[in-house]
Amino acid sequence: MLFKKTIPALITEAAESGEGTLKRTLTSSGLVALGVGAIIGAGLFSLTGIAAAENAGPAVTISFIIAATGCAFAGLCYAEFAAMIPVAGSAYTYSYATMGEFVAWIIGWDLVLEYALGAATVASSWSQYFEQFLLEFGIHIPHSFLHGPWEGGIVNIPAIVIVCLLSLLLMRGTHESSLVNNILVVVKVSVVLIFIALGWSFINPANHVPFIPANEGEQMLRSGELGFFDFFKSDYFGQFGISGIMRGAGVVFFAFIGFDAVSTAAQEAKNPQKGMPIGIIGSLVVCTLLYVLFSFVMTGLENYQLFAGDAKPVATAFAKTGYTFLNTALIVAILTGYTSVMLVMLLGQSRVFYTMSKDGLLPRFFSDLSKRQTPWKTNLVFMIFVSIFAGFVPVADLGHMVSIGTLFAFTLVCIGVMVLRKTNPDTPRPFRTPLVPLIPILGIVVCIAMMASLPIESWERLAIWMLIGIVFYFIYGKRHSKIRAAVEAGKPQGPTV
Repeated sequence: MLFKKTIPALITEAAESGEGTLKRTLTSSGLVALGVGAIIGAGLFSLTGIAAAENAGPAVTISFIIAATGCAFAGLCYAEFAAMIPVAGSAYTYSYATMGEFVAWIIGWDLVLEYALGAATVASSWSQYFEQFLLEFGIHIPHSFLHGPWEGGIVNIPAIVIVCLLSLLLMRGTHESSLVNNILVVVKVSVVLIFIALGWSFINPANHVPFIPANEGEQMLRSGELGFFDFFKSDYFGQFGISGIMRGAGVVFFAFIGFDAVSTAAQEAKNPQKGMPIGIIGSLVVCTLLYVLFSFVMTGLENYQLFAGDAKPVATAFAKTGYTFLNTALIVAILTGYTSVMLVMLLGQSRVFYTMSKDGLLPRFFSDLSKRQTPWKTNLVFMIFVSIFAGFVPVADLGHMVSIGTLFAFTLVCIGVMVLRKTNPDTPRPFRTPLVPLIPILGIVVCIAMMASLPIESWERLAIWMLIGIVFYFIYGKRHSKIRAAVEAGKPQGPTV
């Protein structure tokens, strides 16, 4: 289980080109757009209102800053790995080089929660805004075909359709997918900027008072009416105050998921040593600035309490500006935002499984490439898998699973940087994470703190998913591992133990 890939073997793999390998088509600007495309979407347009109404109030802005801080620490660690090991696979590949095959399998399996279920989550939300868009033209979709059986419906058909269309686009080719993504990114960023610019002059300062709503449990804790551990077990935890800001950070963290998807496309970057750090850190900086301004304007336009149960909080807030003629354009922008997120999530998932298959941990067909050099069979499998979850599983359950799975991945990447600095100190690093081990440790602390703030059900589902993955590893992955087979056969080249 401690079998590792060597850094030289990974670099050799990254340098491969030609038939049977992924095609290098992405520039630095394309990688930034890829990151922005994955980040701005459902988290911003839906979860901002939920986190404000149920957890942080106007201080959801602070929640975004905390979530961004955790992502920044992890992002710096990702950037070092992605520049040093420009191979598809993201955190899976990095873990393979630092902590061994078993941990790599765990993280690769965990990334399904981030990418595949992340795409399903966004698809479910996309369908709700799509319904609103059709209503603008007098077209009505029955409730039973917009929600799964656990939400009083039959199946979410629009969610399934959009997943299938985007999967087919990815099968066509990365260059074509990147071009479509760039167009979608320009549209949605433009509308986010318009929302901020038009909404700023309509902010009502009274809506930001109190900026941090009081948590009754925290007041009782200070007065001695409630014990320290009882507070964490009570219903007060996470409902406003400091604990509410932290839980809000855990909730809106979903809004940052995607910047690491840039690293999954490392093997398709023209100049990964330069492009990876720019793509990862650049997209994170751009989105953090937009998120803070966006959430400040949104909670200033409307009282945060009115966002409770509102599936379209952005539209609700924007109505206060009086620019009602732009409502349709706003909905279109949100739909494009959701679409680009799904596109990048589906691309990232296929690249992770492509790499795991190349290593023998998954069946060979996951790494089969089409004539256009895309892992089309993997795209096809996840088209079916993601469609099922998008069509039948409630969006709230999906969202929490995605957040905790991603935070777990970020934590392992931060650990991996410290491990590799000790085990391979002389390996060339085109980009170096500053202040190691401080930055990785801070990343670990912030990510674990956000994980701890999520509901216990999220931990239970993570444990069940991981247990399934471990069973599969011992039944299939361990027995077909190419690294293990090479080492046991006494082959010195490539991987080492």
